[in-house]
Amino acid sequence: MLGRWRSLSPLPPPGRLRTLSLATLANTVGTGLWVTGAALYLTRVVGLTPTEVGLGLTAAGLVGLTASVPIGGLADRCDPRSLRAVLQLAQAAVAATYLLVGSFPAFLLVATLDALLVSGNLAVRAALVAAVGGPRGRVHAFATLRAVANLGVAVGAALGGFALVADTRWAYRMLVLGNVVTYLVSAALIMRLPAYPPARRAVRPRAGRALRDGPFLAVAGASAVLSLHWVALTLVLPLWVVTRTDAPPVTVSAVLLVNTLLTVLLAVRLNRGARRALPAARTMRRAGLVLAAGMLLWAATDAVPTALAIILLLGATVIYTVGDLWHGASGAALAYDLAAPDALGAYQGVDGLLTGLARAAGPALLTWLILDGGPTGWLVLAGLLAVTGLAVPPLARRALATRAGSAAVSDQPISSST
Repeated sequence: MLGRWRSLSPLPPPGRLRTLSLATLANTVGTGLWVTGAALYLTRVVGLTPTEVGLGLTAAGLVGLTASVPIGGLADRCDPRSLRAVLQLAQAAVAATYLLVGSFPAFLLVATLDALLVSGNLAVRAALVAAVGGPRGRVHAFATLRAVANLGVAVGAALGGFALVADTRWAYRMLVLGNVVTYLVSAALIMRLPAYPPARRAVRPRAGRALRDGPFLAVAGASAVLSLHWVALTLVLPLWVVTRTDAPPVTVSAVLLVNTLLTVLLAVRLNRGARRALPAARTMRRAGLVLAAGMLLWAATDAVPTALAIILLLGATVIYTVGDLWHGASGAALAYDLAAPDALGAYQGVDGLLTGLARAAGPALLTWLILDGGPTGWLVLAGLLAVTGLAVPPLARRALATRAGSAAVSDQPISSST
């Protein structure tokens, strides 16, 4: 029985990756707690209107994206372990201040600080994952942490359900405090890792180099476009189910549960063929095509009987999840392998910035396209995902050729005249 659990558990064997996984588990349990009760806490305890909550979170999220590149660059000049622990402590402090929020301006300030820290921390996390996993193991480490994160969010959401059942002001405050505690636990676990001081460099990397790397931006931009599938799953599909299909609303919970369970079970297994740039580019092409197939099946649920709609929704979710995991693994591999080795943090920050911009634009774009456009909207999204996936391999080859050319130029001896 124990051996069977170990084969199913996403936690790796004891070691540095296990320590980082436990830190991620603690952090994401807090995420699940907060996500479950945030809207109700802000409306029922703080007294904000749903419109104020939506506008505040959108504005804060857009401002928060600006921290991704500079804090990612800081991870190239500092120990990413210590920097991430400091950011986790800062996030704990900001999360605690939600208990003091009593107006929209105060909420907007706290939410903006939170978004800045979240955005910057994601770039630092990517640098720390690269340090812990090393060049050969960083994509495997990324996939492991993704599986662990999904497990943590699910556990946190389940625990948060007790507060929703109680539906009292103190129950919602306990969710805030629980989130604070998980940040502190995560920071303590991170500090159990060894330090990863940056290598000494004869020449300091130019600021903003990642933002000027056109070939890298093209690949990262394609990956960001593919990330629109996340908005389709978490926002558009639930609304589609309740407004355009005969499936019962509880099907939405079943869809999200299937996605979570498959992510926990398959994230590590499906990353094995995407650990370097060219194989990863081919995997991302495959991801785009598979995701497109999932969109087509979701489109078909518009005018079918209830039982068939449920089958199509769940079957499409299985296909979607495979594409989602391929996209996640290949995106991480490309972001690492096409980055300048001495500026991993800055490049991860740029990759996160582009993904954040796509996801910020996604809700308005996809709700208009699909909820107003019907099945045709799903077809357009499927075409966009397929075409974008097909474009990734040539873009990755161009990026590799450009990087190889730059390296050859930098290796040329400097002649001197007398």
